[in-house]
Amino acid sequence: MRDHKGSPESAQTLERGLRLLRLLADGHRGRTPTELAQELGLSRPIVYRLLTTLQNEGFARRDAEGRAHLGFGVLALARAVQPLLRAAALPALRRLAEDTGATAHLTAAEGDEGLAIAVVEPTWTDMHVAYREGSRHPLSRGAAGLAILALREGRTEYMVTEGQLQEGARGVAAPLPGLPWLEASVGIVTFGPIDAATLGPRVVAAAVELGGALT
Repeated sequence: MRDHKGSPESAQTLERGLRLLRLLADGHRGRTPTELAQELGLSRPIVYRLLTTLQNEGFARRDAEGRAHLGFGVLALARAVQPLLRAAALPALRRLAEDTGATAHLTAAEGDEGLAIAVVEPTWTDMHVAYREGSRHPLSRGAAGLAILALREGRTEYMVTEGQLQEGARGVAAPLPGLPWLEASVGIVTFGPIDAATLGPRVVAAAVELGGALT
């Protein structure tokens, strides 16, 4: 079997490494090399070699108990993707902001924090919430973060909060479905009253629309 660059063996190794990365990203617990080998259907020596390569490049790391996790090098790749995500999200967010009269946003998870990737304010309201792109907050606070935590549990319903990130502000957010490579939510935030039964389904529809655009 050939082993020079571009050979079938090289392509197979790359495919296996990508499968391993996806497995590490699927869930939030570390895995032992034995568990990885079982889930990937590979031998432990192959998994050890893949992990070593990924660790050397910063894309995987091992904790004190030897369990493997995603490495922080993945964050650099994620930051490079953010401008593409923002561009893809703006049309759906703009329609959501104009339809609801509330500030619309796409929030993505970075560890235990939510990062505002894209924000669109409505053009026709006298007053709306100012929400800065690049803002961060714990996933445990605010509708956007809670929607991402719900996604981690396999739930897709919208979340409603009041005053958790800003006094008087109310938020509705729904998880972005169908994207195993991205933990994110679409939401709105406003100072006005929220009719969750009406606005919730609109936010869910915007999340489904954006999820489809990114598939």
